[in-house]
Amino acid sequence: MSSNPPVTPPGGAPPPFSPYDGKAQYRAYREQQKAAWRAQKQAWKAGAGYPGPYIPRVPSMVGPVILIVAGVIGLMVSTGHIAAAGFWAWYGKWWPLLLIAAGLALLGEWAIDLRREIPVRRSGGYIGVLILLAIVGVGATGWNHMLPWVNQWNNENGWAWNHDLFNAFGLPEHDNDAQTQSRQIPANASILIENPRGDVSITSGEESSIEVQAHEAAYASTDSDAKKIFDSEAPYLQVTGNSVLVDTKGDDNGRVDLTVTVPHGARVTVTAGKGDVTASGLGAGINVTAHGDVHLSAVGGPVQAHFSNGKHDFSVHDLQGDLQVDGDLNDLTVSEIKGKVAQSGEILGDVHLENVTGSIHLHTSVTDVQLASLPGDLTLNSDDLRVNEATGQVRVTTHSKDIDLSEIYGDSTVEDRDGSISVEPAGNFAVDAKNSKGDVDVSLPPNASASVNARTRNGDIVSEYAMPRIGEGENKMVNFQVGSGAAKIVLSADNGDVHIKKGDGFPEKPPAPQSQAEPPAILNVPPNHRVPELSNAPHLKAHKELPAQPVTQ
Repeated sequence: MSSNPPVTPPGGAPPPFSPYDGKAQYRAYREQQKAAWRAQKQAWKAGAGYPGPYIPRVPSMVGPVILIVAGVIGLMVSTGHIAAAGFWAWYGKWWPLLLIAAGLALLGEWAIDLRREIPVRRSGGYIGVLILLAIVGVGATGWNHMLPWVNQWNNENGWAWNHDLFNAFGLPEHDNDAQTQSRQIPANASILIENPRGDVSITSGEESSIEVQAHEAAYASTDSDAKKIFDSEAPYLQVTGNSVLVDTKGDDNGRVDLTVTVPHGARVTVTAGKGDVTASGLGAGINVTAHGDVHLSAVGGPVQAHFSNGKHDFSVHDLQGDLQVDGDLNDLTVSEIKGKVAQSGEILGDVHLENVTGSIHLHTSVTDVQLASLPGDLTLNSDDLRVNEATGQVRVTTHSKDIDLSEIYGDSTVEDRDGSISVEPAGNFAVDAKNSKGDVDVSLPPNASASVNARTRNGDIVSEYAMPRIGEGENKMVNFQVGSGAAKIVLSADNGDVHIKKGDGFPEKPPAPQSQAEPPAILNVPPNHRVPELSNAPHLKAHKELPAQPVTQ
């Protein structure tokens, strides 16, 4: 064994630590590193850390100037001194000038710094602001290029959010009542009313004349700008023989609400770009193309309504003629119709029909309903379809709905999927009900006479009438006769049960629909008067009570 003392590690081992204590050596090393880093930082602060002389840092004026200009422009837009739509259109075209101006300002600062005796460095805090403004400028440029297509799409689909959104930035609203226009026209004139932005209210009068009242609204920063908008959207009345034109050119920064009084026998056609239409007391029908709600009442003659989107409601009460509706809707309400009803398009809300003497055909991508006549009522929504009191043949095809047909005075054909079917004929009428996934219930009247053919897969067949014994298995089928077997009843259910019940019965025939007297025409309408929406009045009858054993929807 060597007698030499152990080698002392670098840095020494101050007592009382052992020369072989590794933790103590690591802690000493860390303290030395921290002390060296603090000394380095102090040297940098004193200017000794740079290879050359210390260069002071001075702020740039580009960032503050940009913020001041942006703040002033934002204040002028919010107070209405600058039109928001015009500013964004200008900025989307000329925003690169902002980068050019910022670059020239930086070149000027650089030239000034070259003349200084002591060199300085400029801070770059404005870089983030410039990047943000450039991104906004690119977005505004893209919007300017897309605007023509967006406007075309808005006109086709009835959206008005683009300019209304800019108006929400704070442009003051100016109102003006245009001078009333009145002209003598033939009693049976054809009247065309076009209003691209605003509501249209139409009533009939006893005189052979037309009267046009207009309430204008303009969104502008000054009275002079508002006057220009008023002049551009003022209504125009032209009479050429038997043809009459009421036209407003419309302005993106304004709207015109029209109140028009026409002869009772005039045939009216309305095109409303972005607004609601109400009409009452017309005697020769109406043709409406609208991008808003439409409410009609006390109309004689045919009615045609065209819609381009499903965001608006349509209602008709007391119509002496046929009704044709096409396009997408929200809610559809129809009552007291002496004629046919035909609808085609999507219905996103609820449907209620009542007292229709003619045939009914409702067609959507999900549901198709055909009725010969409806003395009672029909209700349709996203979950249910209910018909109470119908005469003649009934055909229903749908899916994902519960169907309830009650007091049906005619043959019924029903097809459903992912829902339930309940049919209650009011006599010995044929029933053909098929459900791909769900139950099928039929309630036959007292003294029924029917030939029943029922089948089910993955379900049961239950009858309150005597029927043959059914064997066990996945597929079940039975044929039996009730009474003399006059009516043919065919029932089919997959993954559901079939129920044949004894109903309570109904009257032999439904009561004849009652007609209502035509309300008097509304005359001497004051300026800016909105005709009340008579279709929203409580005309509809209360629903009848359900049978004693209701079918669960």
